[in-house]
Amino acid sequence: MAGMSSRTPPKVAVLMGGPSAEREVSLSSGRECAAALREAGYQVVEIDAGADLVARLGDSAPDVVFNALHGRWGEDGCVQGILEWLRLPYTHSGVLASALAMDKARSKAVYAAAGIPVAESGIFCKAEIMARHVMAPPYVVKPNNEGSSVGIYIVPEGANAPPVIADDMPEHLMVEAYVPGRELTVTVMGERALCVTEILTDGWYDYHAKYAPGGSRHELPAHIPTEVTEACLAHAGTAHRVLGCRGVSRTDFRWDPAKGLAGLIALETNTQPGMTPTSLVPEQAAHLGISFPELCDWIVKDASCDR
Repeated sequence: MAGMSSRTPPKVAVLMGGPSAEREVSLSSGRECAAALREAGYQVVEIDAGADLVARLGDSAPDVVFNALHGRWGEDGCVQGILEWLRLPYTHSGVLASALAMDKARSKAVYAAAGIPVAESGIFCKAEIMARHVMAPPYVVKPNNEGSSVGIYIVPEGANAPPVIADDMPEHLMVEAYVPGRELTVTVMGERALCVTEILTDGWYDYHAKYAPGGSRHELPAHIPTEVTEACLAHAGTAHRVLGCRGVSRTDFRWDPAKGLAGLIALETNTQPGMTPTSLVPEQAAHLGISFPELCDWIVKDASCDR
């Protein structure tokens, strides 16, 4: 964050909203982060990231950009590339790590090469998926480059017919073997894996369960065997490193207790995880004594270009 004046508080532009399917989640994250940064002593300008983003950034002349965008454009390297071009230090992961983590197929290949366990999967065209079972049920169909469980289809064991995919879904989709078990997640902050949270729901951990009041419950630290806890922390740290992430990331897992440690599977790494005070990342930080304003302050101080 070179160039900041020591006489006045640094000015932070918080990017939120945007055009993705996760717009509302991003608006919530952005507003909460903006409030926390004001509490931490920063000057803050809130920007709903639209087609005029470059002009808005030019007008506000921030010292640093806090990226609170979720989903495509804000999480996949696009906005990161704009900020690199403008030479504005920004939070969270850079262009390559953002693009790589958002592409589920490519990030899973990186996981596998690093020894992180993943589920069997493939990329198939929509017409083929609807014409036949491209994988023995149970399996999951989902976009290759969306987050927040947007556009998820679960095909149960014994299903007679393949799924009917909505017209607005991409032409090519990921089909992944369904992994039974418990939902676990780990935040990495810099080089430190914080702890393991278990996400408890009454059904699938879909968009509603993630964001609707009462949609899910969080248990932290998760009540799981020590060897599974240690494996989750290690895999999350490895995922953060091999994808090239910076700042905070959150890696999600499924664990089948019937298989012991062999039942642990990494699902994906989120480079722009939810950032309301009750979101998973701030909850884990708070569990370790890091307040929400302190977390946001750390993220801003970690901001950079070219890293």
